[in-house]
Amino acid sequence: MEPVSFFIYAFTSIFIIVNPLGGIITFISLSQGMSDVEILHIAKRSVIISCILALFFALTGEAVLRLFHITVDSLRVAGGILLFLIAIDMLYARTSRESVTPEEIKDASCREDFSVFPLAIPLLTGPGAISTVIVVIKIGKTWELKAITVFAIILTFVLTYFIFRFADRINKMLGLTVSLVITRIMGLLLGAIAVDFVATGIWNIYKSLS
Repeated sequence: MEPVSFFIYAFTSIFIIVNPLGGIITFISLSQGMSDVEILHIAKRSVIISCILALFFALTGEAVLRLFHITVDSLRVAGGILLFLIAIDMLYARTSRESVTPEEIKDASCREDFSVFPLAIPLLTGPGAISTVIVVIKIGKTWELKAITVFAIILTFVLTYFIFRFADRINKMLGLTVSLVITRIMGLLLGAIAVDFVATGIWNIYKSLS
């Protein structure tokens, strides 16, 4: 795969599953009553932690899988199924099953610092995002493509920081209708990526057994 094409594939896959636009409402609801300085601190801390986690699993994920005797293709199938379920939730504009629950939001609202939980984990870097970065970096066969994956992860979280930093303005600018349309389009793309994950994983497993 050409570097430019692979970057588009890697960035699209990672950005859609991280879905910072979908996290705007949660971020705004949790940061109500906070000063601009506090919001800036929460946004920066949650994004840095999420980015570090994503990079950690991207760079060490294959070794972790080997430790538990799990193949990347098995993760590709399992991760693809998980991504497809998330995509269905996005298409119906529902809160994802791997995202934060109302109980978790209520609990987080009682704490001063919610940057780690539930923002960094599981809102930004949940099981779907972890599976995606491991699979995508494995798809890149050369060091150049692996470096592109790392860049795509970092770029995703840089954009996430600015989306959270200006969450209130973006929410007012887009409005509910536009936000739902964007969520559904991203859900459709995520569904296609999920099907590709599952199909490729099953085919590779079949070839390894034959």
